[in-house]
Amino acid sequence: MELAKQLPEIEKIKDQDLREKVIATWEEAIKSGGWSEEDLKEIPFTLLLPDCPVNLTEHTRAVTNTALMMAVTMKDFYGERVKIDFDILVAGGLLHDVGKLLEYSKSGGKISKSKGGKLLRHPFSGANLAYKNGLPEEVVHIIATHAHEGDGGYRTIEAILINHADFANFESLGGKV
Repeated sequence: MELAKQLPEIEKIKDQDLREKVIATWEEAIKSGGWSEEDLKEIPFTLLLPDCPVNLTEHTRAVTNTALMMAVTMKDFYGERVKIDFDILVAGGLLHDVGKLLEYSKSGGKISKSKGGKLLRHPFSGANLAYKNGLPEEVVHIIATHAHEGDGGYRTIEAILINHADFANFESLGGKV
């Protein structure tokens, strides 16, 4: 499967049911957005950076791995004083921007905001896709709160890690918040 090649971190999810639901959510987003798995290599992870140098799957992998490295470091130093569910963390990292497949569309070779994307940003559409595919509320929560929509509210430790990993990657590439 092409998706597993583009997102090999899927294999880090130990719970098979959770892994399958993550894949199903990506597959539904690709289909619903009118994309192909091959298109994932061309979709920029953000429209806020002109000529964005990073595609959606690269960004997804970077955020997931950044969050994982932060989690491992925290576990190394704090041990059982911090409780992190690594399967939930990886699932949330892999799906945090899945809604962009509905937020964006391609017309005339140019990728821009879709009609639906102008009405609902990707945290909303992504959380909806995850919920619809039976993902645990903890994963839906990560997707819903990873961006500014989650500011000022409660975030689980896994959501905090994805939020900070996402913005560290975005801002490192020149993005402004």
